[in-house]
Amino acid sequence: MSSFQDDLDDLNTAEDFLRFFGIEFDARVVHVNRLHILQRFHDYLAEEANLDSLAEDLLRDRYRVLITQAYQDFVKSDAIAEKVFKVHKDQAERHNASFVPLESLTLSGAR
Repeated sequence: MSSFQDDLDDLNTAEDFLRFFGIEFDARVVHVNRLHILQRFHDYLAEEANLDSLAEDLLRDRYRVLITQAYQDFVKSDAIAEKVFKVHKDQAERHNASFVPLESLTLSGAR
């Protein structure tokens, strides 16, 4: 009999996780966002306190809730809006940078 952790060790893709936990999913959503879903799932797991202290059945239930939530984030939104990876966070920061019009720039000491 394999343990929950052994079962998890055999999972590699977002599709593997979703199938393992019996979650119906749209293959198009997963195809476009598979790495984002896995990273969001990882982030949700990292935010959880005391996962190690849960009984295996409760741990399995909690993982199922979190992978469902990670998947649903990308059903309702997209990778750019969700900003899971640093590249998207950096892009948002650059996009939100203040605009300085050329006319407002002056040379120091110019007369």
